[in-house]
Amino acid sequence: MNDSEHGYEVRHKTLCGQTGLIYPYLNIFHSSDWNSATIQSISLETSSRFCSSVRCATVLIACGVDAKGHRDVLGCSVSLSEAEVHWRAFLSDLKDRGMYGVELIVSDAHEGLKAARKAVFPSVPWQRCQFHLQQNAGHYVPKISLRVPVAADIRSIFNAPDRDEANHLLGKFLDRYEKTAPKLVEWAEEALPEGFTVFALPPSHRRRLRTTNLVERLNEEIRRRTRVARLFLNEASCLRLVSAILMEISEDWQSAERRYVTFPDRDAIEG
Repeated sequence: MNDSEHGYEVRHKTLCGQTGLIYPYLNIFHSSDWNSATIQSISLETSSRFCSSVRCATVLIACGVDAKGHRDVLGCSVSLSEAEVHWRAFLSDLKDRGMYGVELIVSDAHEGLKAARKAVFPSVPWQRCQFHLQQNAGHYVPKISLRVPVAADIRSIFNAPDRDEANHLLGKFLDRYEKTAPKLVEWAEEALPEGFTVFALPPSHRRRLRTTNLVERLNEEIRRRTRVARLFLNEASCLRLVSAILMEISEDWQSAERRYVTFPDRDAIEG
């Protein structure tokens, strides 16, 4: 039925048949090999929890920057939690599909993800997301009046020109708050250096790779486009919708003329 006011009436079987046509393409997204693709860095994060009346599910997402400097969505998975077993299965699948040459992993410090990362990519340097570190620091600030100066001091540490200067500023930070915020000092002494790995990279790469912003932007888009469908029949239906969104974004990233990160030395060799 065609009605200018109410639109088209589509039978249930017809709708199911049409949506079924996209399943093979979604399967390719999750199972295709990269033919030993070199991924320079990986950003790992979880998207929103999608709940039904029965249980919640979490979307695990991996994005990367390839050897040419382009962004790419490496994969996604729907699991019941962020436990190590789910992250390990997800990362192992990425590795088994031919991904190699990873030089940096960027993520937060979730225990499940941390353990899985060490198991699957034990030798790859890890950069703890500096944005998450800033947020975490606020939990250890005992007074509201200290929040602004503490945040400013941590930004100064992360914006240091090199690791030596960052360590120097960290030492001053620990001395400054030793008496007024001892729990903050105890946490910062161990946690903040986990955000210093990026200092080993060229300065032009640090801003792009020091946080998980690459994945956070995906999360925002997923939340926006799934706002009308917060409840899913099952995990598979959730994965289909999220995968379709990520496939579209990945194609845009790979076809973009502007690169996310540039590698002048490699460009010169290829030229």
